[in-house]
Amino acid sequence: MRGRFMVKQAESICSQAAPVLRESEKAELWSWRARKEELCSTFVLRLVSCVQLASKLSFHYKIVSNVTVLNFLQALGYLYTKEELLESELAILKSLNFQINLPTPLAYVEMLLEVLGYNGCLVSVKRLHGTCLTLLDMVYLLHGPIYESLLRASIENCTPMEQGRKFVSVKEDFMLLAVGIIAASAFIQNQEWWGQVVEHLHSITSIATESIAEFSYAILTHGVGASTPVRQQPGLHHLAARPLRAAATCNI
Repeated sequence: MRGRFMVKQAESICSQAAPVLRESEKAELWSWRARKEELCSTFVLRLVSCVQLASKLSFHYKIVSNVTVLNFLQALGYLYTKEELLESELAILKSLNFQINLPTPLAYVEMLLEVLGYNGCLVSVKRLHGTCLTLLDMVYLLHGPIYESLLRASIENCTPMEQGRKFVSVKEDFMLLAVGIIAASAFIQNQEWWGQVVEHLHSITSIATESIAEFSYAILTHGVGASTPVRQQPGLHHLAARPLRAAATCNI
């Protein structure tokens, strides 16, 4: 939330900035120093307001109360009123068009891990969570190569236009990404129980085990390069393309 807000704030300041004329009447670019001071003067307040908004979404608003926030800011040397806190929250909400609870791949991963824990998954969910965070960062950095390999594996005999149109649903499917991340994490943590985790994920989401295997295969080959689940079970490598292809077609 904070990152999205700061980007919006910077964009707004830049768009409103007007050229400043010097005494020599030579046009100069807007004063970045003044804009920087404008951002810095409210940075801590906006940061804390983002935390407050997030706490309200997580039902922890009683913990991160206005009084707690004001005392925290005062300890840092900032004196604000409750009204200024509310105005800061409203400024953030308006900048983000009140769209603050957007779904993320991490939300899907954590939801599935919680269900896995209740279902008696033999791999430590806490350890899986840590590995999932690392793999999510990796997928973000290697997004292009990973999805290109999935595209090649899942869509055959299609024109480039058809490929892009059919595969866009797979690229935007956070649930599919989440099961792939968890399956890859399970393989890293304990290869012996990888199959059980995949079966659990299939039971929870109804996503085909072959699709989960293919996604985890792409993640592991690009990020780790070790012996992967699909390589250990060769049949899955060829079967995995069919469910992904079917999912892409059905979601058009």
